Amino acid sequence: MPGSVTGATDLEELRALATQAAQRAYAPYSKLNVGAALRSAGGTVYLGCNVENAAYPIGGCAERAAIAAAVHAEGADFHLEAIAVAAFDATGRLLAISPCGACRQALVEFGAQARVSFHQPDGSWSDVLADDLLPWRFVLPPR
Repeated sequence: MPGSVTGATDLEELRALATQAAQRAYAPYSKLNVGAALRSAGGTVYLGCNVENAAYPIGGCAERAAIAAAVHAEGADFHLEAIAVAAFDATGRLLAISPCGACRQALVEFGAQARVSFHQPDGSWSDVLADDLLPWRFVLPPR
């Protein structure tokens, strides 16, 4: 299935796959290449990269691209277990970038207790819970 990888299970593998996914990004305007690799609760890994557009607002983030691949494959019951995000500039230099606000909202929608891994300025990886990235997330009132 496009956008999925079988057999990758630990956080180190997700980080490596996110780094590889960033190399596939389409970022001719910002020159910011971002890749994401997530693991669903079912154990399947899905990949995504950012895809920009000259009409800036319609570009898409790597995290939400990976989530879309997972939902497409697993349906509405998809549950996020872990995700790694890697970002680089046009020269390949590592960038310390955490998920944006829209992606944070998407992450907690599918797994508030999911592990989120991204680079720090010193090049190390930081691991936090999605819930900790967005403690005051938007929640629709019950119907």
